[in-house]
Amino acid sequence: MNSTLVIGARATFTKTISERDVITFAEISGDQNPLHLNAAYAQTTRFGARIAHGALTAGLISAAIGNELPGIGTINLSQFTKFVKPVYLDDTITATIEITAIRAGKGIVTLKTTCANQRGELVAEGEAVVFHPDAKIKSQ
Repeated sequence: MNSTLVIGARATFTKTISERDVITFAEISGDQNPLHLNAAYAQTTRFGARIAHGALTAGLISAAIGNELPGIGTINLSQFTKFVKPVYLDDTITATIEITAIRAGKGIVTLKTTCANQRGELVAEGEAVVFHPDAKIKSQ
């Protein structure tokens, strides 16, 4: 893949978070917190209902990076995510990534990352630094 990446380039990945997604993530990660799995318990919390794991939401950012921009061949070097609002089951989350810096010749790309729900509410924000072997600044 020969990617020409430019500062300001953006991509998105959208997914509706299902009960099956949350259960499967709990099984894979080992995070069995009843806030994610037990409706009766979750009702007693400040959230009032079950919520998705924060790492599941952050995983949507990873999907946007690996599938869309920079795309195939990308390796995540670091990812910082601040969780702003909870993600509930059946929320549709759009992860948006935007290139903010490119280290020419190094293959290092810095991305602003956000996730918003179907109401346009910010649920997560942060930054990712990735490696892509073909990353370069596009000639003007």
